[in-house]
Amino acid sequence: MTEHTAAGTDAWYAYDGPENDVVLSTRVRLARNLANFPFPSNCKGDDAERIQTLVFDSFAHGENPDCFQALATSDLDELGTKILIERGVLDGNAKKNPGGGIIMRTDGKIACTVNDIDHVRISAFVPGLDGDTAYSLCRELDEALQRTVQFAASYDFGFLTAGIADSGSGMKVSVRLHLPSVSFTGGIAECFKILAEKGIDISACFGSGQGKGASLGSYYQVSTRNAGVGTEFDQMASLVAAVKYLAEYERRIREDCVQHRFTELQDSVFRAYSTAKFSLLMPQREAVDIIARIKWGKDAGLLSGIDDTALCALLYRIQEGHLQFILKNGTFHFSEDIAQNSQLQADRLRAVIMQETFEHLKI
Repeated sequence: MTEHTAAGTDAWYAYDGPENDVVLSTRVRLARNLANFPFPSNCKGDDAERIQTLVFDSFAHGENPDCFQALATSDLDELGTKILIERGVLDGNAKKNPGGGIIMRTDGKIACTVNDIDHVRISAFVPGLDGDTAYSLCRELDEALQRTVQFAASYDFGFLTAGIADSGSGMKVSVRLHLPSVSFTGGIAECFKILAEKGIDISACFGSGQGKGASLGSYYQVSTRNAGVGTEFDQMASLVAAVKYLAEYERRIREDCVQHRFTELQDSVFRAYSTAKFSLLMPQREAVDIIARIKWGKDAGLLSGIDDTALCALLYRIQEGHLQFILKNGTFHFSEDIAQNSQLQADRLRAVIMQETFEHLKI
């Protein structure tokens, strides 16, 4: 393969953020429904199309409409849907519902789905642990939409949503973390228990790993469970406190690993480095695991020549949909034995992207 692949990116995940040695990103989502319309699952006739028109028009008449792009989900091809799932804009069960739509800001920080589970779901994505910024972005758009559309709400229950857990503030806060030291020493199960008692959910980001409760690459997502308990401030404060506790716990255990399990730590990191450096083909699951171990080594002081921001961005760049987009829009020359195999081409491209990213890595 001869084309250079380390293109720059201005995506939100390519920037630095608070606590980013442990925290990858923060997402805030607000669920809203238009008054006088049934929830999406109960829409009949042209209800869904009317809702889509009202929401699209509200964006078109808001401030800076040129910063947003609106698209009906029926116009999304399979690759476009896959990329939006990989970026967290759509969930893995996304369907092309009648009247469904997506509105995205050009920088990718803000996205709004229409007629998915709720009529409107506003999401904001920011690097690191920064719930205030993510919430401000959502709230600003929420208030702009309410100038032209009326959302269903009750004095007793707050915003009315399709799911009971979302009623109230309509807010869900999710934070992605890297917890390799806690996972390595077997402490993740206790973290699960503590968070569950506080009404906070924890799940795998990129699929399951080895062992009970393990996540591939030790990447976890921590989320609020119930939008009806307390105010937005209370819900945010509770999650941020939990994340800060996990971050400090990870750092403390990481230092303990350096002090008392250094050989095992070195072995894990150096094996990952060697595999990344010499592989010609790199499957996605193995790539996530290698990035995680390189990051663990960097944060533990074993490696230099790369920063947490580049490693976070790499997790998105090596996803299958993103690679398929590059292959579709670029000109590449693969060796004859893989020239007709699209999966092997993606694995080859993934290996090259990782090697270019790790080019200045030093032990």
